[in-house]
Amino acid sequence: MADIVKQILAKPIQLADQVTKATNNVNHNRTECIEIKAKTEKLAALLRQAARASNDLYERPTRRIIDDTEQVLGKALSLVFKCRANGLRRVFTIIPQAAFRKTSQQLENSIGDVSWLLRVSSPADDSNDDYLGLPPIAANEPILCLIWEQIAILCSGSIDERADAAASLVSLASDNDRYGKLIIEEGGVPALLKLAKEGRLEGQESAARAIGLLGRDPESVEHIVNCGVCQVFAKILKEGHLKVQVVVAWAVSELAANHPKCQDHFVQNNTIRLLVRHLAFETIEEHSKYTIPSKQGISIHTVVTANPTTTNNGNKQDEDEKQFTSQIPRPAGEETQTQIHNLVTNTLAMKTQSKENPSQQQNNALNQSNHATSNHNPHVSLAGSSIKGRECEDPITKARMKAMAARALWHLCSGNAAICNSITESRALLCFAVLLEKGPDEVQYNSAMALMEIAAVAEQNAELRRSAFKPNSPACNAVVDQLLRIIEKAESDLLIPCIRALGHLARTFRATETRMIPPLVRLLEDTEADYTKDAVIALTKFAETDNYLHVNHSKAIIDGGGARHLSNHNEALAQAEVLVVIEWASKQGHLTQDSLTETLLTDAKTRLELYQSRGSRGFH
Repeated sequence: MADIVKQILAKPIQLADQVTKATNNVNHNRTECIEIKAKTEKLAALLRQAARASNDLYERPTRRIIDDTEQVLGKALSLVFKCRANGLRRVFTIIPQAAFRKTSQQLENSIGDVSWLLRVSSPADDSNDDYLGLPPIAANEPILCLIWEQIAILCSGSIDERADAAASLVSLASDNDRYGKLIIEEGGVPALLKLAKEGRLEGQESAARAIGLLGRDPESVEHIVNCGVCQVFAKILKEGHLKVQVVVAWAVSELAANHPKCQDHFVQNNTIRLLVRHLAFETIEEHSKYTIPSKQGISIHTVVTANPTTTNNGNKQDEDEKQFTSQIPRPAGEETQTQIHNLVTNTLAMKTQSKENPSQQQNNALNQSNHATSNHNPHVSLAGSSIKGRECEDPITKARMKAMAARALWHLCSGNAAICNSITESRALLCFAVLLEKGPDEVQYNSAMALMEIAAVAEQNAELRRSAFKPNSPACNAVVDQLLRIIEKAESDLLIPCIRALGHLARTFRATETRMIPPLVRLLEDTEADYTKDAVIALTKFAETDNYLHVNHSKAIIDGGGARHLSNHNEALAQAEVLVVIEWASKQGHLTQDSLTETLLTDAKTRLELYQSRGSRGFH
């Protein structure tokens, strides 16, 4: 860097010396030339000072300012040479006074630009209290010069000054996309990452927030990733202050949402694992994949075997999971109580009753009104220093961390089977189920969106369906229970992602699992067009011929009164070709034996044939 700056400064210094030397031999306009000489000498002194301070100079404005200065000195040298002309050449050379005034003003501007460059590039201890403002070059692009100044402070300012500069860049990046582009182009990302690693709490928060705001398009995210953001963010998620980790998790979600190709870069730096740790902390007592065994730790196996209503049927994990699943009550509308969460926490209460610290009950981030997890032993922790000391954090910050961790996982897993597999293997599904039931609004929404994305990938990936959504999996059953609970209530912002998630999982249910059909059918009566549309799409996934159990599901839809409701949503049915399924079902003997079912099938087929013949003309 220092060598590059010295090379940039070499030519203008030589030009300045030539101008000074040339003014000693002028024959005409001596007064004007003496003024040019004085300003050139002052400028040359500043350029030499800049050369001595080349290690501290900020390269981006240095190039721009020195290029302009070089052009000004070139014009000054040409003007001075004209004043040295003799004989007949002088007769035909007319130099207007305006040329001298213009050159003199340009030299003055260059002096101001180089002075500003030295000021903003000098270390904080060497700078005085005089604020020079923006340089003359700012007349053309004031925002660019403001960005230069803030980035220069990030590079050489004190800790507090750097924090203020980062906050200024956050404000600029929030204004519009162009400012964000300029910050990236002018080298702001490395300086922000350095502050995120080395700064104090406020500076780290501002730096992480600025980076999240800068990653608004794939090109910008690619540049940020190439600067090493994944390594820096992973370190913060592991060791940083919780408030900084909250902003970092949000920034990760922004980068992943705007450029999905960066997902694998975060995976390579353990970001998924670290985010799941934050999600699992105080959500479930132990995380099977990421927990270091502890004498105080209580596993899901222990929870199951300690439950007095559970039968111990050996040490096989599958048997334990079946027992665990059997203890999960099915949703019952408005009377649905805490389900899998109560199973876990009630058993823990029995195990830790003698060790409970009532004061710890006030530190729960997921529910500020007697959340059951507040009875957890406060000393139980997950592996990694990211969790250490978290018990004492305020509930609002802890809840915010879970919300941002869920948001980051939502965008990181979108369309990525490998990441979805990693998340589901880590028992994050169980975390999402608990948070979907008892978390604050933002936590619930982000958890629902994450589940929707995982289910969408599972719909297209048979291996993920088999591994993550096995019928005997307690985590899978817990997730389905919560999805159904929300769909049955039909009065939440979570409704659409839950409907879609259930539709994506249509291939995972057994033939005897029909409890998900009636709530979806009831949504067909909803006046909200979005709810009705998504319910139709979800039911189509159950009934389409690609679904191995489409016959059973079609019968359940008909038994639930779906035929009557579906006929009112003609366009969706015509596009989805549900008529094919109805025709097939009407030819199955075991379906037509019941007179009511046969009547419904006939009525539905008649209505659908009538509409689809009309709709077909509209599509051609």
